[in-house]
Formats: sequence, C-alpha cells, structure tokens
Amino acid sequence: MRKMEHFPNLVTMFFTRARELGDKPFLWHKHNRQWVSQSWREAAEQVASLAAGLKAIGLEPGDRVMLVAENRPEWCISDLAIMAAGCVTVPTYITNTERDHSHIIENSGARAVIVSDAKLAKTLLPAVLRSSQLRRVIGIEDLRVAQSGDVAFHSWHGLIAEHRTDPAAAEAGVAQVGREDMACIIYTSGTGGAPRGVCQHHGAILHNVAGASAVIAEDFGWGDEVFLSFLPLSHAYEHSAGQFLPIGLGAQIYYSEGLDKLAANIEEVRPTLMVVVPRLFEVLRTRIVKNVEKQGKLSTFLLNQAVAIGGRKAHGRFGLFDGPMNAVLGATLKPRIQQRFGGRIKAMVAGGAPLNPDIGVFFDSLGLTLLQGYGQTEAAPVISCNRPKVGLKHDTVGPPLADTEVRIAEDGEILVRGELVMKGYWNNAEETARVLKDGWLHTGDIGEIDAKGRIKITDRKKDLIINDKGDNVAPQKVEGMLTLQPEIMQAMIAGDRKPHMVALIVPDPEWTQEFCAKSGTACNFDTLSANPDYRAAISAAVERVNKDLSVIERVRRYILADEPFTIENQQLTPSLKIRRHVLKQVYGARLDALYKN
Repeated sequence: MRKMEHFPNLVTMFFTRARELGDKPFLWHKHNRQWVSQSWREAAEQVASLAAGLKAIGLEPGDRVMLVAENRPEWCISDLAIMAAGCVTVPTYITNTERDHSHIIENSGARAVIVSDAKLAKTLLPAVLRSSQLRRVIGIEDLRVAQSGDVAFHSWHGLIAEHRTDPAAAEAGVAQVGREDMACIIYTSGTGGAPRGVCQHHGAILHNVAGASAVIAEDFGWGDEVFLSFLPLSHAYEHSAGQFLPIGLGAQIYYSEGLDKLAANIEEVRPTLMVVVPRLFEVLRTRIVKNVEKQGKLSTFLLNQAVAIGGRKAHGRFGLFDGPMNAVLGATLKPRIQQRFGGRIKAMVAGGAPLNPDIGVFFDSLGLTLLQGYGQTEAAPVISCNRPKVGLKHDTVGPPLADTEVRIAEDGEILVRGELVMKGYWNNAEETARVLKDGWLHTGDIGEIDAKGRIKITDRKKDLIINDKGDNVAPQKVEGMLTLQPEIMQAMIAGDRKPHMVALIVPDPEWTQEFCAKSGTACNFDTLSANPDYRAAISAAVERVNKDLSVIERVRRYILADEPFTIENQQLTPSLKIRRHVLKQVYGARLDALYKN
C-alpha cells in the first residue's frame, strides 16, 4: 500500500511528482469543446518560469500576492509559482465586490495581484487604484487597460516567456522553505461579518494531504486518480482537497466548465474522486428522483426499494428479501444512476457545511459512496472524514485524520490540536487569542465522539438558539430538514429568547412552476405569496418536518423571503452558507412580528 512521503513544503511535493510523472497528463480544461491536457513537465516549467518572473518584477520572500481567477490550469500554476518565489498566496473569490477586494488588499498588505481577465479586473482594479501598496497587476488574459497610471501591468504569459527557468533550479530555490512557513492567507467567507485572514502554513496543508491520502489508500486503494474541480479554489476545502491532494496523489485534475455543465462534465471526465458540498447533492437527489419518476411506475418502485433497503442497512437491519431485491437493483437501477456519475467513482466527499444524513443514505442506497468530512479553514481545513473501514454512519463526520487530536470540552465544544491547526489570523491577535488556547483550536462547534471514535456535530456554538425557557435548538438540523422538502429551496429559523421557532422560507422555483401549471395560476411571486392554496402547500411541508421534531424545535409560523438567498445579495457566503446576520437585518422585524399576531 502506497504511503505519502514527508515533504518540507508544498512546492517540493509538486516538483517531486512532476519529475516522477514527466509527460503524463496533469491539468485538463475545455478548449473549442475539446478536453486539452497539460503535462506534469509542462506545468513544472511554467511554475519555475513564472516564479522567476515574479522575482524579476521585484517581489520578495514573504510578500503577499492575491490571486483572482476562475478554476483553470493557470490558477494552479500561479498558486505554485507564488509559493516557489517564496511569496504567500492570497486567494480571493471571483464573486467578491469592490469593497471585499479593498478589505483583503489592505488587510493582507498584498503587493501584487494575478487576475484572469478583464471581466474580473473590472471589480478588482478600482480597489487596486485606491491601495497604497499594491502596484503590480498580472493579467492571465489581456486586461484591456487603456491607462495604467502608477500601477505596473504585466502579462502572465509574457513573464513566463521572458524568464525561462529550469524546474530543478526553482526547486533548489525553495529548499529553505519549511513546513512552519506560511503558504497562504485564506479569508473566511464571513458568515458573521468581515472576513478574517487565516494563515495556513505549508505543514498544515501537507498534514491534510497525508491524512486524506491515507483514507484513500486504506479504504479504497490508491490508483490512477482523476479529480473534477468545480468548487471555488479560493475556498480552503477545494484548495487543499481539490488541488494539493491530487498533486500529492499524482492525480489528474479536470477543471469543470461551471455548475450548469457539471452533470455533462462528470459523464465525460468519469472522475474517481470528487470534492463536493452538501447543497449540490440535495439538488442532485431531487433531479434523480424526478427523472426516475418520469420513467414510470416500475423505476419509481425500484428507487423506493433501494432507498428503503439503504435506510434499514444504515440502522443495522437487513430484511429477509433485501438480498434478492438488492441483486435486482444491482442489475437494473443502480448501474443507470452510477453511469450518470461516470461509472468509476470511488467516493464523493462532502464538506463545507453539514450533510443531512438522509442524503448520505440515499446515495449509498444507489451504490454511490458519499462521505461526509468535517473541517474549518483554521485547520487547513480537513479535521475528519467518514471511513468505510470504520463503518459509515451518516449522522457523524467520521474519525479524525491521522496525527490529529480531537477532544470535547466541558461545554461540548470540539477542540482540535495538531500540525493542521493555523498559527493565527493575519494581523488579528485578539481573534487569534480567542480561538487558539494552549495549542488547541476552539472550533465553535458543539459535538460528541462515539465509541468508534467518530465525531458527531450537533451544532455551531454561536448559532445555537436559546428559547425563552433556556432550551437549546440547533438551527442547522431544522433548516436541513426543511430544505429536503420539494416545496422548499432555502430556509432560516429564528427564535432566540422567544417562546417558539419561526422560519424564513424560500420556495423551490421548480416546484413553484409545477404548482402554477397544475393550478392555472400566474407565476407572479407577489400574487403567489398571498395565494391561500400556495401557502397551504408550503405549510403542509413545514408540518411534515414538524412531525419529526421535538416540541421546542417545531416551526410554528413562517414568512416567505422576498428573493432567494444568493452570493450577489450577500445573503449567502461564496461557499453557500447562509449569512444569518444579513438575513436578520433584512427580515428581523418581520420575523419578530410573527410573535405579535
């Protein structure tokens, strides 16, 4: 069984794999509707040359360099080149506003930025021009800048062409970079306010790579792996698990064309491993169910049987006729579903937000292994992951990665210690002191550890709702159950210091279209929100959820949101978590009014 070597830094890991794999394909992207590959050797030459170019324009070890680009081969090359130059990568979301960019530029003290194209530069450049220290902009594509002022503009390809360097020389240049040295500053998505810069050192990410590769090797077998990258690389989860883990494994990385083409890309690429977020699988589950129902009563019957067997299996029960029925499903329904995922998926690992256990059971029932991981940006970010060899239990997030200590504090908070834990927040000693105590990362999550060492998250410490009687309610559990209903796309519950729970609900647009078609109603939301039949259908969905909740958790009343929660309206983070503080600012008075009527 292959084991991950102990590397001094991320760049050395990359150059080592590039030497071993040479002309084998590494990075893939779509060009003129065809997948085009770049070899390990070509990537190593570009990394070495771009690193030399960055040094040539005056960047020095320790300088921060922002990276604003979509997922594409140049993202990976740029990230590695920044680190190969001894600098620190500052990834930023492509959905950032001008204000977000200004905050990160000023907070990080970035001296340069690599940006992919003119479209992304349009939001970025005003923030650059207001900056006092960022005076170098490197465009991967032509930025179409008519006047530069005192900002120096460089061509990404030009820097590579003008500073051709041998990868061996570049690797020798990072020999002094150790595991304790900072690799990147990743800004948290800001669910509770302004983003904070998490300082991730080389060893933290390497710890994640080694731990995750051990899970793959021991539970699935480490072979010729293929990853499909579609979560933002500016997010710590994709950065570590979708980029550096594949590099460590010597895997190929395909860059998706986007969420709208993801299903087609999966069938084309046929990935062996995928890094995903739970929300994607909630959407896929709905689509699978609808597609199967369209195929007739027999297909629907088979799907229901598969899910029922999976549910019994998850609870340690197996019926007398489950074996024969499983054989039928294995010859009919399961292969069709698995083919939609390429047919060779070993596992899909969900992280970034809680996964509803029913979702995990659903995909397992269809022969697709869905593992739930747990982590935080402050831990590089993976702390634990479900493992088949330990036993899949979908209401847990599995045991900690190798060499990771986890314990539960007296108040139930999950504490983490190990090389994966950050050194602190950038220029924020107060927040650092609050979450790092005696080497332990105080995660802010509440949980427990079962007899097999698997961690179970019960809720966010700061998100717990405490009602007027002092009872604790975990909002994410209730919200997850609400959004599994076909009528509801998004939800937030509230009720702090109140007698009962209330909810803010975003109806599902597809279900709404179907409701309008069946009832002959015009799909005008302002009219629909007052339509008694429409409200009755949503109320029925809420009541279905209430039946499975305790008295203190039940949602007594609700309001409909004016619009979906999106990144653009600041109500979702780029990693698709709801921003409670923003939603409370917008809807707080209306939610409070539910207690008065």
